[in-house]
Amino acid sequence: MNTWTRMFRTGFILLRYDALLPKETAHLLPPVPRLGIGLLRSIFAKKTNLRPGERYAVAFQQLGPAFIKLGQVLSTRGDIFGKAFINDLSHLKDNLPPFPREVALASVEESLGKPVDAIFSEFGAVLGSASIAQAHEAVLLDGRKVAVKILRPDIEAVVAADIAMMTLSAKIIAFFFPSARRLEPVAFVSTVAQSLLLELDLRLEASACDEIGKTINEEPWMKAPKVVWHQVSRRVLVTEWAPGTPLSRPEALSLPGLQHKELADNLIRAFLSQALDHGAFHADLHEGNLFVTAPAQLTAIDFGIIGRLRPKERRYLAEMLWGFLRRDYKRVAEVHFEAGYVPRHHNVDSFAQALRAVGEPVLGQKATEVSMGRLLTQLFDITAQFDMHLRPELVLLQKTMVSVEGVARRIYPEHDLWEAARPVVQSWISRELSPVAQARQIAERLISRLRSEEEEGADTRQTVELAALQLVAQQGRTFGLIALAVSVISLGVLIWMAVR
Repeated sequence: MNTWTRMFRTGFILLRYDALLPKETAHLLPPVPRLGIGLLRSIFAKKTNLRPGERYAVAFQQLGPAFIKLGQVLSTRGDIFGKAFINDLSHLKDNLPPFPREVALASVEESLGKPVDAIFSEFGAVLGSASIAQAHEAVLLDGRKVAVKILRPDIEAVVAADIAMMTLSAKIIAFFFPSARRLEPVAFVSTVAQSLLLELDLRLEASACDEIGKTINEEPWMKAPKVVWHQVSRRVLVTEWAPGTPLSRPEALSLPGLQHKELADNLIRAFLSQALDHGAFHADLHEGNLFVTAPAQLTAIDFGIIGRLRPKERRYLAEMLWGFLRRDYKRVAEVHFEAGYVPRHHNVDSFAQALRAVGEPVLGQKATEVSMGRLLTQLFDITAQFDMHLRPELVLLQKTMVSVEGVARRIYPEHDLWEAARPVVQSWISRELSPVAQARQIAERLISRLRSEEEEGADTRQTVELAALQLVAQQGRTFGLIALAVSVISLGVLIWMAVR
């Protein structure tokens, strides 16, 4: 099936299940498009009594991995789409039709190069079946309980076809709808495609699980299972058993002794700590990938999609969050301009004014008192007004923030995202942007410069004096004279120790 045919098939399936422009939203369209869509619906759409969420779930399941991923994100936002809608989409998280057990066993034997009974003493039924892979419960010969993840047969061809169709659709949108170009549809699809392709090699997921697991297992907010490295291949991944109840199950939030507020706080803090402190975060944190244990322990699985932030992006994120927490909208606006998120021809104060209109109705409010639908509409209006383009490097971060905040709301409906974020953001700011931290960073840069100059025969004393004067000039606008004196003296000691 070529890409054009697949695209038309996609449109037809969405229309068939009234999931393209459903009748429930028809009143939002202008008269002529409403009439045209209504005519197409009357000709092609099935006559069913299914709710909107049920129709989308059936259509997305037929359309494959890319649309199932979209359904998983939508299913975290009950505050926007309604409880019935997200409940109807919930089975897309880990309850899709599984492929046969015989196929799974054959894939394990072929991928790991051994008979199943030479690796496992038990190989159980399907635990969960998702768009890319399914998982089985098993027990290793040494007695350890494990989860075995196996890619779906021929999934590589399906994903490649999805990517080709999305890329073509993005190019068409960019060509025919100039107003959508600031959303960078082609770059957006490219980012999504890259993350999908990485999911097709479970060795890379094992590496991500090991990398992120080593950092988050040392923190109190979230845990990750350990990888059984000698049982990993491109199509099969074995990890130690994740304790707890999947958050996607209805009984998860009724566990005895569960502390809902603390659990929601832990989720937000775990995500922000991964993104800010380590620059690598789990980018697929929907309920199907989270296990919960009372009182407030979270365990994450499925590290197939990982987001990464460079140091400067982490600083921008931290400063923007900190600015919102302090209601310093001018600083938040300045960071947007420094990062290049808002074109320079706009006015910083006007942008700060717009941000105040967004922040004040939200900060300090319980989640139940905030309309996320209205907030997102306002944010979209502001991004259009100030010519803000989608940033491909932030797509996974933004997508994960939407999912995580939605999951936290489901865990604890009155959750306050900003207060949950405060300890992590404040700690990062104190560590990375405090006067001491800035002096240390300057010292490190100067020491590095001095060593280079020493190798080239530069005059060290002259450089030290110049460095001290530069430090005074740079920090004089920010710190008091006493702090400056301490910084300069400390810098001199550090340099003397480095070059002696």
